[in-house]
Amino acid sequence: MDLDALAALGDEPIGWRFKAIPAGFSGTASEFAAARHPLSELGTPLLTLDARALDHNIAAMASWTADSGVLLAPHGKTTMAPQLWQRQLRAGAWGITLANAPQVRVARAFGVRRVLLANALAEAQALRWIAGELAADPEFEFLCWADSPDTVALMDSALRGCERPVHVLAELGAPGGRTGARSGAEVKAVAEAIRRAPTLRLAGLAGYEGALAHDSSPAALSTVERYLESMAELHGALDYETERPVVTAGGSAYFDQVAAVLGGLPGADVVIRAGAYVIHDDGFYRGISPFVRGAGRDPLRSAMHGWGRVVSRPEPGLALLDVGKRDLPFDEGLPVPHGLPGAEVTALNDQHAFLRLPADAPLAIGDVVRLGLSHPCTALDKWQLIPVIDDVDAADPVVTGLIRTFF
Repeated sequence: MDLDALAALGDEPIGWRFKAIPAGFSGTASEFAAARHPLSELGTPLLTLDARALDHNIAAMASWTADSGVLLAPHGKTTMAPQLWQRQLRAGAWGITLANAPQVRVARAFGVRRVLLANALAEAQALRWIAGELAADPEFEFLCWADSPDTVALMDSALRGCERPVHVLAELGAPGGRTGARSGAEVKAVAEAIRRAPTLRLAGLAGYEGALAHDSSPAALSTVERYLESMAELHGALDYETERPVVTAGGSAYFDQVAAVLGGLPGADVVIRAGAYVIHDDGFYRGISPFVRGAGRDPLRSAMHGWGRVVSRPEPGLALLDVGKRDLPFDEGLPVPHGLPGAEVTALNDQHAFLRLPADAPLAIGDVVRLGLSHPCTALDKWQLIPVIDDVDAADPVVTGLIRTFF
């Protein structure tokens, strides 16, 4: 990555434009981090990242992928934080996965050299921009997906006259899944269309098992395994146009199965795309992570926490916090209060959380409640600037840095 571009983030003036920054501060991101503010000086609502958990999760996944014989291209859309992408790459990640052209533009602005677009690119303007990036930078590697001959035809038409061919992976889906050709025969037809297109190269096989299962029950794991086995069989039937084809699957829930089924495929680089691991959570991923099933030596740790202040106790068993849907994720479960026995968040409004608790709970107006969260992908996108704290379990954690996001 471009280290100068990353360093320039520290020179960015911050203040009222970023809701994590307390009123009255005037200066740069680096100056704010250097001041080592205690968390108690920051306002609410607030989202923080825990430095110890980030370090642990990055190291744990790097160790697991090395031991498992697979490569990691973490899905950057989880954080859209180039500072975290750099840490993942420095720990050995093969590249960065992204989901759409705007995200790729962010990656290129920070010098990411290998991008796996886990999607079809069906926009002529974006395809021509990619062609320009490839022509301008011989070290830039770009791979994307296609799941129909129509997509291939559109890509080929938009890319006519480009200097470097675009590397494309044929995508296998499944009935009831998301994108992807629904049968092996259809994937072979897509692969053949790619091979015939002068602007493209058949560079591998792609799939996404996460749309087929949503828990770790035996039935769900069996569904995932059958799908991955079909990918392995199909891999042997394709005639690739690159020396080392990429076979990629593996979101954040079933990457252990990807390694077990696809790891060691002859002549291929097997790439998993887990993205949530770097942040993890106290909800959905805590329950479904392969590390919970024994894939890793040490479970991942939630690096994200919400903080809300009590602004009302209108009833003995109810407190209202100043944090809501605009601030915290809610699509995979509501926030969970920390250190308050018998308390439960039962609903979120745009800017309020309904905290039901025992009538005699010693929670006063102005008190701050720490909240465990579920689903990092819909947490970080609500924050442009996120404080990193040294130890979330400390009595008053210290801010040691700031993470800039680009959603």
